Amino acid sequence: MHYNRNDMENSAQIKPQRRQSWLVHLLLALFLGFVLFAIAGLSLVMGYEVIHRDHIYPGVYVGGVDLSGLTIEQAKTALDGQLDYQTNGKILLVDGSRTWLTSPMGLGLFMDLESTARQAYQIGRSRGFVLNILKQFQAWNQGIQVSPIAIYNQPQAYAYLQSLAKQIDVPVLEANLSLNGAEVIVNSGQVGRTLNIEKTLLAIDEPLNNMNDAVITLVVEETAPVIMDADTAAKQAKTILSAPLVLNLPGENPDAGPWTISQADLANLLVVKRESEEDKAGYTIGVNRNLLQAYLSSLAPGLRIYPVNARFIFNDDTRKLEVISPALIGRELNINDSLDAIDQAIMQGNHAVTLAMNVIEPAAKDTTTGEELGITELIHAETSYFYGSAASRVQNIQTASKQFHGLLIPPHTTFSMADALGNISLENGYAEALIILGDQTIAGVGGGVCQVSTTLFRAAFFAGYPINERHAHAYRVSYYEMKRDGSVDPNLAGLDATVYVPIVDFKFTNDTDHWLLMETYVGNYYSLTWKFYSTSDNRSVQWETTGPTNIIKAPEPLYRLNPELDEGEIKKVDFEADGAYIRVNRDVYRDGVIYFEDSFVTQFQPWRAIYEYGPGTKDIPTPTP
Repeated sequence: MHYNRNDMENSAQIKPQRRQSWLVHLLLALFLGFVLFAIAGLSLVMGYEVIHRDHIYPGVYVGGVDLSGLTIEQAKTALDGQLDYQTNGKILLVDGSRTWLTSPMGLGLFMDLESTARQAYQIGRSRGFVLNILKQFQAWNQGIQVSPIAIYNQPQAYAYLQSLAKQIDVPVLEANLSLNGAEVIVNSGQVGRTLNIEKTLLAIDEPLNNMNDAVITLVVEETAPVIMDADTAAKQAKTILSAPLVLNLPGENPDAGPWTISQADLANLLVVKRESEEDKAGYTIGVNRNLLQAYLSSLAPGLRIYPVNARFIFNDDTRKLEVISPALIGRELNINDSLDAIDQAIMQGNHAVTLAMNVIEPAAKDTTTGEELGITELIHAETSYFYGSAASRVQNIQTASKQFHGLLIPPHTTFSMADALGNISLENGYAEALIILGDQTIAGVGGGVCQVSTTLFRAAFFAGYPINERHAHAYRVSYYEMKRDGSVDPNLAGLDATVYVPIVDFKFTNDTDHWLLMETYVGNYYSLTWKFYSTSDNRSVQWETTGPTNIIKAPEPLYRLNPELDEGEIKKVDFEADGAYIRVNRDVYRDGVIYFEDSFVTQFQPWRAIYEYGPGTKDIPTPTP
């Protein structure tokens, strides 16, 4: 068979054309099918959308509640009966053994049904078309759980916890100890408790947010007091105040005391001390040292005994000291040590305390020797005379001079005659005799003591001691110018000295390095001898006197009526004396060199005699004005 070449070529062209047409038709059919499928699917989706246009897509759940196909309002109704956590949920708050049960609503949690339903409705609607379709498919195929929306009003929870705080909060109280008179008042401490509302709210947030029941331990902060217990100090205070406090002097036979401080007074002397340092916080009982010191200070003067030196005489033969009056050991209350003793006794619960006393040894004891004191020789003796003195005047001279017999004067010490004399009174052995008082001579206790002061003045003057204070008499008295034979020596005028305790004194100073011993002797011949024993420092005295100058005659006598005298009786009660000016100069040498010099000026007043007479007495001289 033969083919035409052209036929063969035409035939070859027809086959590829047929194949291409078939492929085109196939592709077109596929395209049309896809289009039809897409149209059908889109129609299905659109129909699904249209059907659920106002309804929640199938497969959407809230808290286990199926909201498929429900409108928002229907969903709210469905949820209202099912979401009961706000009312039926249980939150148990715990503080130790105390509990408080409340609901979430009580703590301010409320379900927002509107927002929850709308949130469920938005599933499959809130994104792009494709994503929405996928979300709808997921809900339909697997289901989607939507968390319910709640509104948490935390201020309501805060207010609820504040109400609990009123039941829980306890203020911190320090233990207290005080005294009301002798009553001990004690209050124990208390641990403070405070509900920490902020931290408790944080603990509440988690279960409320997850809508879970919960047991929540309240956050309560405790503050311990610095002092929790005052019982120990209270017990101590009660022991102290259980009996009076008795103070005693040491020794088996004390010469004073005891002194009893009542419980009420003792309570006033106690002080409650509060220690706040961490390692020793608490209360202690102590003594109010200021008040107790004031009390002891009031006792101290009555307990003080001044030490008294032994009194001696110097034996001129043996040249040794002989005791004529033993020394007296002094004492004084040691207030600080007594305070410590009372404090210690009180702390130990004792109610009897021995006061602390300081022993004061005298400088010159019974065993002290003349060598130790520097008393080795007689350095001067002075004698005055008082012939014609009344017995009362002699008695006073004897009584006063005894106060100085055996008396010691320390080195570099000023001696006061008034201090050594003490009280001049009838009780102390003095009698009434004539004294100069003001502008007259009257009877008074101690008349004649000036004989003693004059003799001492002259002893100190001629021994060469410095004179610190000396007062002359108002007028010339013959006793002070009398010599051994009873005559009057005008050169002794101006060498007198008067004392009137405690106003007028005589003082001189032992300015040596040695003690000075004084001895006094009243002789049988109306004489008073004053001896100074010490160690000579080679001093000597030169003196001169002007004697009485510028003499002023005594005024005419004065006569005055005394109703107590008998008729015709005339009595001389004051004595005339001329006035005069006297100056005595003294130069004191030591080792032949002038040591010091001084002068003593006396201005005697003119003094008139005074006579008294009884009523009816005749021939009385004309009264002097």
